[in-house]
Amino acid sequence: MSKRDAIFPANRHALYEEHGYSAAVRSGDLLFVSGQVGSREDGSPEPEFRSQVELAFRNLEAVLAAAGAGFDDIIDVTTFHTDPDNQFEAIMEVKSGIFSQAPYPTWTAVGVNWLAGFDFEIKVVARLPR
Repeated sequence: MSKRDAIFPANRHALYEEHGYSAAVRSGDLLFVSGQVGSREDGSPEPEFRSQVELAFRNLEAVLAAAGAGFDDIIDVTTFHTDPDNQFEAIMEVKSGIFSQAPYPTWTAVGVNWLAGFDFEIKVVARLPR
């Protein structure tokens, strides 16, 4: 069995070590990115919701960049929301700034009741550029 090809951004936040997971794992030309939250470097949540979503996307961008990829390489997105009805507008504003043109990645949004102190999480699968 081959060893996991783990990817971490340069300024990895404390949550990776605290909870024992990799930011992403490369498998062939695919990159499987763990759920990214709006966490500061010390692992604490950004308190304001929209800022938390923006920071989650910046954390995602850092993981993608560490693997030589970017937002345009994303194939599939799953997001988790603690209060979808009240959060949707802010999320869509941030999302539309990142994914502004078709074709868009696939997207699944899931309402949840717990995200370890966070209110938004995004995980993706990306195809690495050749």
